[in-house]
Amino acid sequence: MPIVNRIAEFHKEITAWRHDLHQHPELQYDVFRTAKTVEDKLKAFGCDEVVPGIGRTGVVGVIKGNKPGGSGHAKVIGLRADMDALPIEEANDLPYKSTVPGKMHACGHDGHTAMLLGAAKYLAETRNFAGTAIVIFQPAEEGGGGGREMVNDGMMDRFGVEEVYGMHNYPGIPLGQFAIRNGPIMAAADRITIEIEGKGAHAARPHASVDTILVASQMINQIQTIVSRNVDPLESSVVSICMFQAGTTDNVIPQTAVLRGTARSLKPEIQDLVEGRLHQIVEGTAKLYGATAKLTYKRDYPVTRNHPDQMAFAASVAKEIAGEDKVDTNVAPVMGAEDFSFMLNARPGAFIFAGNGDSAGLHHPKYNFNDDLIPIGSSYWVRLVEKALAA
Repeated sequence: MPIVNRIAEFHKEITAWRHDLHQHPELQYDVFRTAKTVEDKLKAFGCDEVVPGIGRTGVVGVIKGNKPGGSGHAKVIGLRADMDALPIEEANDLPYKSTVPGKMHACGHDGHTAMLLGAAKYLAETRNFAGTAIVIFQPAEEGGGGGREMVNDGMMDRFGVEEVYGMHNYPGIPLGQFAIRNGPIMAAADRITIEIEGKGAHAARPHASVDTILVASQMINQIQTIVSRNVDPLESSVVSICMFQAGTTDNVIPQTAVLRGTARSLKPEIQDLVEGRLHQIVEGTAKLYGATAKLTYKRDYPVTRNHPDQMAFAASVAKEIAGEDKVDTNVAPVMGAEDFSFMLNARPGAFIFAGNGDSAGLHHPKYNFNDDLIPIGSSYWVRLVEKALAA
């Protein structure tokens, strides 16, 4: 595997950065220590410009190449890593395990940040390219929409980003392999909140109530028919109710109940269908039992959609690093979501999966980023810049 030799020399150093980040996980936009660590390192590397506070707590570094661009336009590309952790208690027994109760890097953002920092160090040192590389360190990927906030903060225009690339580790894909596809690679994620009001009563007098537990249970059953009976079996959709809140004791039928969940889709027409059916089911079921109900359907992260030219380019770079037979260019889409989607809606680009090997799954308390992925991922970033910005 043609790992960049200088990156291989940085491997231990980058790993130490990753372990430090792993020990000090931070959530959503409150990534103050992480962002300051990134800012300080980018400045120490000699980046031409380092700008904190983009999208609230994001950090952007600017690295200009030394090669002349000839008569053509000096291109600008962005590389993005996410910085935030998850509200999960770590179950690993590691010398560098999380020191913060109830928080851990269970999705590998510590590794993503470290790999991009390693690439930034190399690129600032060598500058063997024409044009400009923008390194983007984003907060709040885990449900906070940090990618959206950085875009809305004017990042793309401010730094002149023309194309943007992202990468995520993927448990189950062997180490040293990549996976990518054209078009939708990750799903849209919408948020569902259902507020039900009935009539509370003593548990011994159910006839005097409008039982919100019963109403909510019937809604859940009906909601599960949306995908099985309304969505074409050849299309992809997921509707999951993940939270049911009602009542405070065992002998009172509660006045109110709340359901929360998520809907996933890969196409706008499926998204419309799911939202429409949810309204019909919620309103109809509530009316049937004499209750009232309100559905709040929030369209949150859009589909992560790779652009054809940039996807083909990203795949070609991955093949240089991993080998022709180690890059799956038609991986099946996954129904998880990514707020890198906001950046891909703002600029053409591509999102790629890098194998994390046989590890626990993402968002699992025993997950751990594979440090052997570091030179692979950092080399991918370096070669992507040097190829995209070749003189």
